[in-house]
Amino acid sequence: MTVDFLICGTQKGGTSALDAYCRQHPELLLPAEKELHFFDDESLFSGLEADYSHYHQHFPKAVAGKLRGESTPIYMYWPNAAARIQRYNPDMKLIVLLRNPVERAYSHWQMESTRGHESLSFSEAIRTEDSRLSGGSSEDKRVYSYIDRGRYQSQLENLWALFGREQVLVLFSEDLRRVRDEVLTSVSEFLGIAPFPGLSEQTVNSQTYARPMNPNDRDYLQALLASDIAALESMLGVDLGHWQ
Repeated sequence: MTVDFLICGTQKGGTSALDAYCRQHPELLLPAEKELHFFDDESLFSGLEADYSHYHQHFPKAVAGKLRGESTPIYMYWPNAAARIQRYNPDMKLIVLLRNPVERAYSHWQMESTRGHESLSFSEAIRTEDSRLSGGSSEDKRVYSYIDRGRYQSQLENLWALFGREQVLVLFSEDLRRVRDEVLTSVSEFLGIAPFPGLSEQTVNSQTYARPMNPNDRDYLQALLASDIAALESMLGVDLGHWQ
């Protein structure tokens, strides 16, 4: 067996909602749990050959005419994950949801704070991120990458270099909320399946913040990420003025 598609990014970008929609499509088979974290698990790739049976055991048995897929948003960001995916299945189809990187960073910090992984304020965390990540700790990169995960250009270039643009569907999380049916039509056409049936609205992992982002922190991130957003606009040929 082979897994056919992945929802591979970005974290806090709406992947849980898209995963929930995909579970309602009769032609798609997904594992019981979201986020298998196979291709970003360094312990599984320490030998010469990964044991894919460990991965496959999470999926339902083969059914003719159905596609297998899973959602692990760190795959887009994690070093070596995309190359491992390409070695596993060069024909893999990848779905990417991008979110305003400023809002994404705040949502990420809120999540890690709630989990007890983050003790710094958001203001402190974003201003010390470079020094925290420079230590090279794998766990630090998972937890404290509030800004770095929002630098989408290099992540997309890596996916395109390995799979080509035709195997990567780039969507925007704002559109999944605003024009959901159009986004799901793009997904069904990309995967070569029938249109999605009538679905109930999904708001998985929606967060209510105790307080909004501090305007000074927002201004700091907007200035820091302005060139990244401009580069992404040029790459994708889209207007991301609403992110500014």
